[in-house]
Amino acid sequence: MRTQVAIIGAGPAGLLLSHLLHLNGIESVVLESRSRADIEATIRAGVLEQGSMDILSDAGVGERMRREGALHHGIELAFGGRRHRIDLHGLTGKSITVYPQHEVIIDLVAARLAAGGELLFETSQVEIAGIDGERPTVGFMHGGVAHRIEADFVIGCDGFHGVSRPMIPATVRQDFQRTYPFGWFGILVESAPSSEELIYARHERGFALVSTRSPTVQRLYFQCDPRDHVDNWSDDRIWAELHARLESDDGWKLKEGRIFQKGIIGMRSFVCAPMRSGRLFLAGDAAHIVPPTGAKGMNLAISDVKLLSRALDSFYRGAGEEGLERYSSEALKRIWRAEFFSWWMTRLLHTFEDASPFDREVQLAELENVVASRALSTALAENYVGAF
Repeated sequence: MRTQVAIIGAGPAGLLLSHLLHLNGIESVVLESRSRADIEATIRAGVLEQGSMDILSDAGVGERMRREGALHHGIELAFGGRRHRIDLHGLTGKSITVYPQHEVIIDLVAARLAAGGELLFETSQVEIAGIDGERPTVGFMHGGVAHRIEADFVIGCDGFHGVSRPMIPATVRQDFQRTYPFGWFGILVESAPSSEELIYARHERGFALVSTRSPTVQRLYFQCDPRDHVDNWSDDRIWAELHARLESDDGWKLKEGRIFQKGIIGMRSFVCAPMRSGRLFLAGDAAHIVPPTGAKGMNLAISDVKLLSRALDSFYRGAGEEGLERYSSEALKRIWRAEFFSWWMTRLLHTFEDASPFDREVQLAELENVVASRALSTALAENYVGAF
């Protein structure tokens, strides 16, 4: 097979890149190890910054997002029995949309197939070769048959555990990582929303988060031991923990319903630099991971492929490789800002076992400063909505 750009991974990064390239007349083939049904059914969180919303809309894949997504103009920080609203729109002029990642994937798959895009699901044994030359190749199995793609460029959008990142030689690659001593226990609940906006709660028992997925589904999280198991948590125990961490002195109550999904996710910060080696480029989770506290994961993936699509378009229009050479350094500026913000939000809102009484009081004082100071509230809001 021959194509201009071979893309490994059909997550938001790979699918959006393929679609943006198509809009510029650039051919691509997308390889994905899972089935279409699997990637469209894997429910994951999704908070879209204004810039991400604009990119999806400009690409012609934002209609359902605008119709069904929940537009939020603020968030709430809860601590000490009180809730404090951060007016995102009032402070920055920008808002966010809560729209789950799998819905973005559904929209992008439909758009690529409608445009005749080549998406190969359930591929295996993917091997990348020749990235230092002008014709890198990707070998893989599909439908029990061995295939090989020859391309101008290979883009790794295959996540943290994919085959792409290890292809960057260890002699030039630096991996920066922080693993957190806690995870998030997440549930999906059939109920009306408990709040019109997201609630980030700091409590002595640990962090908790209230998020709305639809008028009939809530997504709730609470801090837990990452080594714990969902079988240790009955529905009654889950509700008792959430009520304890979330309810405030003003009488606000969390709404309960039928829990139909439970899961535990670990927390890490990770950055790979550089994000390029020869004709191989990384985008999305293949190059960086952020703790979900800052709501930056999908937005960083979208930002990466916007930069990369522009650089590839410039190359194919005859402007040379300058944009491709700048891609890694430009992407990493945004990535490190998001890593900082996600780390800061995580440190601000979670409890740490080794925290001293002094540490806990300072954490509360920092929260009080954030909600009392317009300057600090604005800094939080600017980072949250991606105003930079």
